[in-house]
Amino acid sequence: MMNKTSLPAKLRTVLGRKIKQLRKQGLLPANIYGKKVKSQAVSVDAKKFAEVFSKAGETGLLELELDGKKLPVLIHNVSYHPVTNQTLHADFYAVDLKEKVEANVPLLIIGESPAVKDKTGVLLINLDELHVEALPQDLPEKIEVDIANLVKLDDAIKVADLPVSDKIKILTDLELEVAKIAPLVVKEKVEEAPITVAVEGEEGEAAEAVPGEEASVPEKGDKSEKPENQAKQ
Repeated sequence: MMNKTSLPAKLRTVLGRKIKQLRKQGLLPANIYGKKVKSQAVSVDAKKFAEVFSKAGETGLLELELDGKKLPVLIHNVSYHPVTNQTLHADFYAVDLKEKVEANVPLLIIGESPAVKDKTGVLLINLDELHVEALPQDLPEKIEVDIANLVKLDDAIKVADLPVSDKIKILTDLELEVAKIAPLVVKEKVEEAPITVAVEGEEGEAAEAVPGEEASVPEKGDKSEKPENQAKQ
């Protein structure tokens, strides 16, 4: 679980296309929603949000400061500009600290696999996050996956093998493989077949005439006869 971080917010009256003006002022438009709260439009400092989100992600519990009150929230649904990658909007999900929530927790690969180090196999990563359920304050920032025990081909780490607190319920299939050592792919050298070039005059390779067409190229020495001058009348 991460330490709670505070993020100041202000109620927002600017809506629709006019929110572009907010972004020019360094503010990020956002919304607060939840089971027990009324949806509210707010804005937060864009730089401060980026700093907080880089640490908390979508599983770190925040305290959103609004009108002198602190509201426990999780960051959800962050959207970005497709070209500039600028953060355009975010949602804050207001949580009840006594009610469990579902979240996707990222997986972090740590350690070094002896099989990969010795080049006897290649590491395959099949999952990059787990779907879990826990109280908001018990959600982990990430779950570590130590691959140091993957020493030979077909060694694998399943979801059930991951070290997770008993306060967290894993909703992802426990039998799914998170990481596995697979055989190295060896590319076989393909020999190209020699290219045979037909040579004019070789036995058995006579050119066939196209039906209905006559040869149009005269043989050497064969000159076309010119018509005799006609006598002047």
